[in-house]
Amino acid sequence: MRSKRNSWGNILIQLVVAGLAVIVTGYLLPGVYVEDFWIGVLIAVVISLLNYTIKPILIILTIPITIVTLGLFLLVINGLIILFAAEIIPGFVVDGFWWALLFSFILSIINAIFGVSLFDSEK
Repeated sequence: MRSKRNSWGNILIQLVVAGLAVIVTGYLLPGVYVEDFWIGVLIAVVISLLNYTIKPILIILTIPITIVTLGLFLLVINGLIILFAAEIIPGFVVDGFWWALLFSFILSIINAIFGVSLFDSEK
């Protein structure tokens, strides 16, 4: 059994790595602005919280369209979560839905490379 200290340490490491991933993704995309590293960490925290609270509700409400689009509508949900996070976090600006969709896609790829999962609501 792992100690609580070890699991909190893992969570903090994942948040720091996720913050770095947000910074890298924001640097790669001209339509996304991330002010600094701490805003990147805050974005990672807010996206994680939104994925645990709002994303499951959105998935349930959009099951028919998700089935019709063979699951591609989940990318739209991720983009909407990014836009919502941009609205509530000062220092994080996304120029539109397509930039949010591209941000969520690239962020997922970078997080997969780093081994961090922000979009996994069942973890």
